[in-house]
Amino acid sequence: MKSLARLALSAAISLMFAQASFADGLAGAPAPFDKGGVKIALISYISAGDFFQAYQAGAEAQAKALDIDLRVFPGRQDAAEQREQVLQAINLGVSALVIDHGLPESLADVAQQALDKGIKVVAFDVNLNNPRIPQVEQSDHELAQLALDQAVKDNGASFNAAYVYVAGFAPLDRRNEVWDKFKSQNSGVVEKTRFGVVNDTTATSTADQAKAALSANPDATVVFAPYDEFARGVKLAANDLGIAGKLKIYSADVSTADIQEITEEGSPWVATVATNPAVVGAVSVRAAALQVAGEEVPPQIVVKPTLLTQESLRAAGVKTIEELAQKIPAFSTSDAATAHWIPDKLF
Repeated sequence: MKSLARLALSAAISLMFAQASFADGLAGAPAPFDKGGVKIALISYISAGDFFQAYQAGAEAQAKALDIDLRVFPGRQDAAEQREQVLQAINLGVSALVIDHGLPESLADVAQQALDKGIKVVAFDVNLNNPRIPQVEQSDHELAQLALDQAVKDNGASFNAAYVYVAGFAPLDRRNEVWDKFKSQNSGVVEKTRFGVVNDTTATSTADQAKAALSANPDATVVFAPYDEFARGVKLAANDLGIAGKLKIYSADVSTADIQEITEEGSPWVATVATNPAVVGAVSVRAAALQVAGEEVPPQIVVKPTLLTQESLRAAGVKTIEELAQKIPAFSTSDAATAHWIPDKLF
């Protein structure tokens, strides 16, 4: 079922770009894109979950529009395997690598090996601490701040909170910086419990942890879960414990499955802040393409997020990512990493 859903998602996003594959290169593009067939590798740490599937589908659609031969290495939450995949891509003779998430300590030296061989490298949501590697990110600080601002709007500046966090992942670490600052500025906010796990079953594993944490801390009424798989797990736990009516969950990221879970009757998941993962995937490929073409790319490439509340999604009748992109234009495009020769229109 997941494979079928992913194929459907990839096809839908490809249609959004409304661009054909250019068998003989891209007219008006600089070398080597005027000839076509440029090889770029996408190497992910995580492939499971709607966000990462949509990210990959957006990257694939943008690559197709640029006549890029995109080699995709699926992530299995295995740092050693991802490191080996980088080395495999180098040996394939790719022109650029897009590294999607991962652990810096296992990637920094092999990324440098790629650079030493003249291969361009772009990183999404993993900080490789290399000035030669542009970083694509979702403005994680703004994303977390918008979610927490909504939590205060809904609950006031004093509440008992549960927090879901796993250190070592660049986006989660940046969001954690905002959480720490938020607590220091709001003395009435008390972190009662902290838990979290990232693996190939993040939502269900988080649900198991959440059941124990929420049972031990029945006075927690707000959950800050700044990753949608975390939020899905907490929601599952709240439903199983019968406490959905007394809990409010604030998260980051969005997918069609998330929208359905947020808008369903009685859902404790009341808000999320997100970029369109397909757009972020496209931006990542565009950044790599610009570098291969010899054009300047800034060290940080930021895709701006959008606040999505349960109330606003219900009012707009949004049920899918496609409807969200249609009804909220800011969600469907980004001017990050663009050039006149790059097809970048989602609709």
